[in-house]
Amino acid sequence: MSENIKTQEIFDAGISLSKSAAKRLIGIMDSEGKKGFGLRMEVTTGGCSGMNYDMSFEKEQKEFDKVFESNGLRIFCDLKSYLYLKGIEVDFSNDILNGGFKIKNPNAERTCGCGTSFSV
Repeated sequence: MSENIKTQEIFDAGISLSKSAAKRLIGIMDSEGKKGFGLRMEVTTGGCSGMNYDMSFEKEQKEFDKVFESNGLRIFCDLKSYLYLKGIEVDFSNDILNGGFKIKNPNAERTCGCGTSFSV
């Protein structure tokens, strides 16, 4: 029985934001006049490792989107991208040398040095 629960948790893995990432994204949306928008997470082909992360702001979900909520922000993800993004966490750091958004992806076998490209 515990095996079924574990499988369900993996299947239902969401997309989450750290508190610092949510705070930074909300600040950016406010400065761009996009208060109340959500974050769209997508995967596109390209980059050094074959796939790129793409983040943008969107007002409404699309017909086949999966929708998550994390630290007060809605996150939209199309079904194809979700196959590669399930279980990820988006973080943000103000560190001078390595600052910016970082994506922790348990599905990625390899990531590139810039952190925006990965392979599975």
